[in-house]
Amino acid sequence: MTAKRAPGAMAGLVVFAGVMLVVIGLVNVFEGFVALFDDERLVITPDKLIVVDVTGWGWFLLISGLLLLAVGCGLLAAQTWARITAIVVVGLHVILQIVSLGAYPVWSLLMIALDTAVLYALTAGWSGARERIDRRAEATWNGQEGEVPQSAAEQRVPPMG
Repeated sequence: MTAKRAPGAMAGLVVFAGVMLVVIGLVNVFEGFVALFDDERLVITPDKLIVVDVTGWGWFLLISGLLLLAVGCGLLAAQTWARITAIVVVGLHVILQIVSLGAYPVWSLLMIALDTAVLYALTAGWSGARERIDRRAEATWNGQEGEVPQSAAEQRVPPMG
């Protein structure tokens, strides 16, 4: 019984990973535009006032946000290239969060936990999840919005001989 539920649960985790990457991508795109349009920040220290230009950081956020958005949409379409790209991008994001752990400890720990959940969703049971997502998409596009057609093994019907 657990084997029957596993592809559905994994498909749900892959959809979760795709949605999270789309949301994070949209947030990064928004932050990138804000950093590009309002590109000078003031930093006040005890003995001086520093003006910081964040144009480079804005471009980085904008490009990474667009990449995350594309990868998230690819995951929602169950594309293998998106899975591999997402694993690399999320792995780099974990490293970036570890580096910024001293500056933003709570945020970094939350992001590391979320990235771990996304990496688990992308690495455990991809083939079963991909097949299930593909079948759901085919059923929806064919106008069969009801139950997803099941294979003979799922229906527990013996194969025709």
